Amino acid sequence: MKKQTLGEMIASLRKEQGMTQAVLADKMNVTDKAVSKWERDLSCPDINSMPKLAEILNVTVDELMQGKACPKNESIMNRINEVIQTVLKAIVVAMGTAVLVLSILNKLDLHTGFTLLGIGMLCIGILLLQDRQHLS
Repeated sequence: MKKQTLGEMIASLRKEQGMTQAVLADKMNVTDKAVSKWERDLSCPDINSMPKLAEILNVTVDELMQGKACPKNESIMNRINEVIQTVLKAIVVAMGTAVLVLSILNKLDLHTGFTLLGIGMLCIGILLLQDRQHLS
């Protein structure tokens, strides 16, 4: 997402929330003219009101101040991808550990060993493909 001015950021986030300037103004206890000035970069919200503005617009103060924010869907997808990667890594460790423990206990037959290692290798392959996609 491109870097935006604070005013552009407020306007786009307000519209994403389906709010009018009047509704945002009411929630912020200011006039709609004040919101209009913010959005046109003619003035800025009071620094003490930034946490409330960020909460209303569903972003962090940092995102609001830096002029960048992830769309909500993008943020959710990033979190889902992080969870999937963590699960895949856990499976790799679990399969490797199972093979090691079972072989030490002499309880590992050839078929089970190859199955466990195959599952682990598949997960490693998926992780490597994901990393490759992120690099390109």
